[in-house]
Amino acid sequence: MRKTALFFFGLVVAILVALGLVILSTASEANGVRLHNDRYFFMTRQFMYLGAGILIAVGTALFDYRKWREHWSLAAVFYCVVFVLLFAVFAFRPINGSYRWIAVGPLRLQPSEFAKLAIVIVTAVWLDRAGWRVELFMRGAFWPAVFIAALALPVLREPDFGSVMVIGATGFLIMVVAGTRILHMVPFAVGGAALVAVKLLSNENRMRRLTAFVGSQASDAAGAAAQTLSNMDAAAYQAYMARVAIHNGGLWGVGLGESMQKHFYLPEAHTDFIFAVGAEELGLFFTIAVIFLFVSFFALSIYIAHKASDRFGRFLVVGMSFIIFFQAAFNLGVVCEALPTKGMALPFFSYGGTNLLSAFFAVGTILSVGIHSSTDRKRRLSPNVLAR
Repeated sequence: MRKTALFFFGLVVAILVALGLVILSTASEANGVRLHNDRYFFMTRQFMYLGAGILIAVGTALFDYRKWREHWSLAAVFYCVVFVLLFAVFAFRPINGSYRWIAVGPLRLQPSEFAKLAIVIVTAVWLDRAGWRVELFMRGAFWPAVFIAALALPVLREPDFGSVMVIGATGFLIMVVAGTRILHMVPFAVGGAALVAVKLLSNENRMRRLTAFVGSQASDAAGAAAQTLSNMDAAAYQAYMARVAIHNGGLWGVGLGESMQKHFYLPEAHTDFIFAVGAEELGLFFTIAVIFLFVSFFALSIYIAHKASDRFGRFLVVGMSFIIFFQAAFNLGVVCEALPTKGMALPFFSYGGTNLLSAFFAVGTILSVGIHSSTDRKRRLSPNVLAR
């Protein structure tokens, strides 16, 4: 049965990647011509990242995940490298007001994507090695919270509130799964939320987005229609154009490649708001299909975690799958105006090398747990089979 789950898990990922490439090919054309005079510019690079991502997924799947725990220095080195990279971003010029990227020639590296992976591995290693001591305050709550904060704080300084949410939520989820006492976690959760709130309230750009979201939820249809695009806040404009795209798509869509919003009406059409382009061109069918695929991805991951041969594998699968599912859910919530506008990529769909590579690393880790757990099960059963 586990092999069946792994097969369907791989199939869901393959469909997500294929569908993402189809939508990116149409969503990126206009910006490719405008920015680089090449309609295939973003697709060419995405295929390069895809090739590297597949290699990473295969290598990670074949790698025995238990080596992270057995040779904990590997996890420590990975964590320290990511920690250094998070501070290295401040040596490069900001892009759109944020220090998030390390530019190496034509390539850009976003260390915060690797920070999400590092927090899963290090927290899982620490809590698994702690054993029953996870119920103690220092071993189960204090030190994991320190590991989370050490990566979340420089990301918050960039600032990148979305990645901070992912890092914090993922780390605390693993703590819950490991058996850390909720009361021990409360002070750190409250403190972290308070710090993020203070940074959010002191950030003019984020406050405009939050105000625009609250205003759009409070305004009625007539008031929204009366507001002109010329005096609309940038955050409200993005949400409004995404809504227009989804509305235009209707039930069946306007046809693949026929989106109007991608022609400079919808900002970030090939990155953060790519889902709106897909909904406009392929309609409600696309919307339901994407939601179903991501829910299936998470459900199959939880099943693989349930069947894992050890606690450590369970922690890894829960954390890695939650990273992808959380980002997908948040992105869809933003595009559908259920959440305030926040730049967060849609995994397997949005253009971006680091995000795609980290997603494939997560997929490979989940497969590694499933494959090696299945092998362990066969080894345990083989003596019984021979005895018969």
